[in-house]
Amino acid sequence: MNLKTLLTTAALATGLATAAVAEDPLKIGFVYIGPVGDGGWTYQHDQGRLAVEAEFGDRVETIFQENVPEGPDAERILTQMALSGADMIFTTSFGYMDPTNNVAARFPDVKFEHATGYKREHPNVSTYDARFYEGRAVLGTIAGHMTQTNKIGYIASFPIPEVIQGINSSFLHAQKVNPDVEMSVVWAYTWFDPAKEADAAAALINNGVDVILQHTDSTAPQAAAQAANEAGGRVFTFGQASDMANFKPEPRIASIIDEWSPYYIKRVGELLDGTYEQVASWGGMPEGEVVIGEITAVVPDAVRDEALAMVAAITDGSYHPFTGPIMKQDGSVFLAEGEVATDLQLVTMDFYVQGMNGDIPQ
Repeated sequence: MNLKTLLTTAALATGLATAAVAEDPLKIGFVYIGPVGDGGWTYQHDQGRLAVEAEFGDRVETIFQENVPEGPDAERILTQMALSGADMIFTTSFGYMDPTNNVAARFPDVKFEHATGYKREHPNVSTYDARFYEGRAVLGTIAGHMTQTNKIGYIASFPIPEVIQGINSSFLHAQKVNPDVEMSVVWAYTWFDPAKEADAAAALINNGVDVILQHTDSTAPQAAAQAANEAGGRVFTFGQASDMANFKPEPRIASIIDEWSPYYIKRVGELLDGTYEQVASWGGMPEGEVVIGEITAVVPDAVRDEALAMVAAITDGSYHPFTGPIMKQDGSVFLAEGEVATDLQLVTMDFYVQGMNGDIPQ
């Protein structure tokens, strides 16, 4: 074999190797707090994962681990994912914040994306969240109209700003359409525990609550309301994180849907095309990340129209759910007339608004 042939063969081999490397799929990992079949938060994140596969085909490979507790187990799972060759890892629960940053420090070439957190201690860590309070405003409006007992219940997970925003937004908008409304909050101290969520719903119903909102992930509150209605009650609920359509047309009369697909597709696409940068993302209705599911026929037409008008106003930017005047529970001013809350005020929210009963746990 002469020199020219050797060089040609070597060049061909090098080209084939380069092409093979270029065609290797991007490996994307997802870490979930609950099971993919929870019907709520984790289910919706997994729908986003599937949307990434549908969008990019064989250019990506996705992997996931479900039922990962917040804490040391999360750090172990993240380390295993990084060692398995993951190029990007989405960590989808607030309590993964420190594990995400700890592992990111050891794997600087892996991109980490943490949902609902605020720590970006390393250049390879980004955070993303959704403006759930926008959807809560719409559901609160419906709840204020639909209650007959003037008692609305809220099943809360943990006393963090995201959850407190949701409680306040729901109550403010329920109170706007029904000044007599009261809201009772039950803190479940869990994101996903059907037994605890069912007990919380039962306690609220036993106390006269006839409309229940939730910031927990399972369908157990829907089932509890359904059982109460079958026994002659009248209790309405809202789908949380996903549509929870199995409980239509009632007790589930509408829903707040966390639509992560636009963000996941955007970020994976940026990594594929080389435009990826560290971000702190907080999208909402305008970005298609917060969606109101079908408002069923159980809700009167006028109430449905009012709710949809609010969706349109939030989407086009003409209305912000936290627009003054708004007072804090202690009577001090949070927002003056016409003043709109800043993002900093929202992400540090640690108080109830005026009219709420009880205290926020520390």
